[in-house]
Order: sequence, then structure tokens, then C-alpha cells
Amino acid sequence: MRELVYYLAVSIDGCIAGPGGEYDFYPSGDEAQTAAYMGSMNKRYPETVPTALRAAHGVADAPNQHFDTILMGLGAYRPALDAGITSPYAHLRQYVVSTTLGPSPDPAVTVVDGDPLALARGLKREEGQDIWLCGGGRLAGALLPEIDRLIVKSYPVVAGAGIPAFRGEFDPTVFRVTDRESFDNGVTVTWFTRR
Repeated sequence: MRELVYYLAVSIDGCIAGPGGEYDFYPSGDEAQTAAYMGSMNKRYPETVPTALRAAHGVADAPNQHFDTILMGLGAYRPALDAGITSPYAHLRQYVVSTTLGPSPDPAVTVVDGDPLALARGLKREEGQDIWLCGGGRLAGALLPEIDRLIVKSYPVVAGAGIPAFRGEFDPTVFRVTDRESFDNGVTVTWFTRR
């Protein structure tokens, strides 16, 4: 059975974005440090690079290594829409969970305005690669019972306010660390599996 994997970037204080959806405050280090970090993560997870940026990041022809499906909330989808990109991950099956977006602006993107848990459970029963939960915090909170693994890129910055990695009910859920890697730009990536 496929797994639901929340692959995210987070600040020291647990924010995945600023109050207005900003994510440009994450420090990247100098050019060499950034290249080493991005090169490592993009090589490992090329399918997480948006379609329009794949050539610039050297993964244009890279096959999907881990994921063939992406789940995202409207907040995660909105930056692409605002840039005029209606299918940001054309190399993946794309689902946007939103009760306010309305009909999909692109035939390659399925908008789901119903129960995200039912959607995740149905997708997990299908054949294929794992499912990437891209964000945001409210969707991650709703899907916590179905999240099998986390890949957390921790950046050395305090946001002060913003969108939390999980927004939902109090529901302590234990994961165990399966791997951790630190990069010279200060980012630490930790892999977790549900206990």
C-alpha cells in the first residue's frame, strides 16, 4: 500500500510559511552551500521540483523517485495560480483540497471539496508510488491520522508568526527518527516514520 508523506520546510518555531504565505525568509547560505543542499535534495526527490523549474534545477528528465501524486491545500496551490501556472506539478497527479476554489482551473488538477481523509485513504489503496503531502498546515492537521512519514527540512530561522506545520485538534502522534542529515547552510533534514 502507498504511503502519505508530508515533505515540508519549517522554521525553528514550526512555521511552514509566514502569515501571508511567505516562504522567502528561509536562509539559504552562500552560493556553494545552497548548490550543495539543493543539489542533494533535488537528486533525492526530483519530483518535488515544480515542472517549470525542473530544467533550471537539472532534473528535467529525472524520473519520479518516490512520489507520483501530490496533495495540497489552496494555500500551497495559490502561489502557482497567482503566477499564472494552473498545473504546477504536471509530472504528478495533482489534487487540491479546497472548499473555496470552485472548479479546477486546469484539467490536470483535481479539486476536492470533500473529506480529505477519505481522499487520502482512497489514494493510499491504489497502486503506485507514494503520495506527497505538500501542505498546508490545516490540511496536514486534517490528514494527520493518515500520515505515514515526515521529511522535515528544518531551517535556522525563527518566523515569529505564520502558518504552523500542523493546524488542527490536539492529537499527540508519535513518530520515530529514521535518518538525519545536516548541511553547511544550516539546514537539517530529518526523516520520521509513524510509530
